[in-house]
Amino acid sequence: MPDSVIFAFSDYWWFYAGFSAFVLALLALDLGVFHKESHRVSFKEAGIWSVVWVALALLFNYGFYRFALYTFTGDPQLAGLGALEPAAAARQIGLEFLTGYVVEKSLAIDNIFVFVVVFTFFGIPEKYQHRVLFYGIIGALAFRAIFIAMGSVLLQYEWIVYLFGAFLILTGIKMFFAPDKPIDPGKNPILRLFRRFVPLTPDLHGQRFWVRLDGRLHATPLMVSLVFLELSDVIFAVDSVPAIFALTNEPLIVFTSNVFAILGLRAMYFLLAGAVDLFHLLKFGLAIVLIFVGLKMVWLNEAFDGKFPITWSLAIILSVIVATIGLSLAFPKKAKP
Repeated sequence: MPDSVIFAFSDYWWFYAGFSAFVLALLALDLGVFHKESHRVSFKEAGIWSVVWVALALLFNYGFYRFALYTFTGDPQLAGLGALEPAAAARQIGLEFLTGYVVEKSLAIDNIFVFVVVFTFFGIPEKYQHRVLFYGIIGALAFRAIFIAMGSVLLQYEWIVYLFGAFLILTGIKMFFAPDKPIDPGKNPILRLFRRFVPLTPDLHGQRFWVRLDGRLHATPLMVSLVFLELSDVIFAVDSVPAIFALTNEPLIVFTSNVFAILGLRAMYFLLAGAVDLFHLLKFGLAIVLIFVGLKMVWLNEAFDGKFPITWSLAIILSVIVATIGLSLAFPKKAKP
């Protein structure tokens, strides 16, 4: 495929707008109908929603493939300036979305560890956790859109590509060798600054984020935990957005794959929150994935005439993730005395 962007925002703004409206409709349906009343999300309910979100992502993947095929058939030059047949170019687009979705979904598991720590630290009851995550995901979608827009502009410069690639490699190496350290939300400098300027109440007031006490608005523990979750997602986005840009240069694919991975994050949290310790080796797999996509940006793409085969990328990433999950289950973490 060419280095230029095929689905440029200026030409396909209507696709972005339609997709964003579809996502907002899903979120409104989620909170306004299925989770209108705060309740504890059961393992069964989380499992059903996890299947629903994955199925929606795969259906979109197929629909996007058909849309690309229709577009490239009408204008074969779009498929790669003659380098690829329309059908092959459409398959490439579909595989790039799928690979990006798998990478983002895998990296999102790290968020679950943070969610567990934050909800425990601030004492958020299970029945209110979905509400906090819902608004956290709306914020995450906004931040990801900003990061993706910035990335699509910056990555037009070759030296930025090498810089991001080196950053991903160093991040992967650090993740691989760094010891596990407990997260202490109370020591986060931005959160401490928030506490300094915003009146807080240590008491929960139902599912409210703000409450008026003695004539002043106070933030409840739900609001404080939401702020910390947003901060943590910004940090995670610094790794995950460049990682997907290493797999495709199409901002539309980066945006849609990110959105679908984030939409399923709440269900995945309630499904895996009680079993995060079972995947103690997964961080090594994620580290290898980051190193691999970093190598794609600084070396592998150029070594393969500008584009490392996306089928190889998908196979390598899936193999690493599945292997580390399997090893985690085969060799469980020893319980501390």
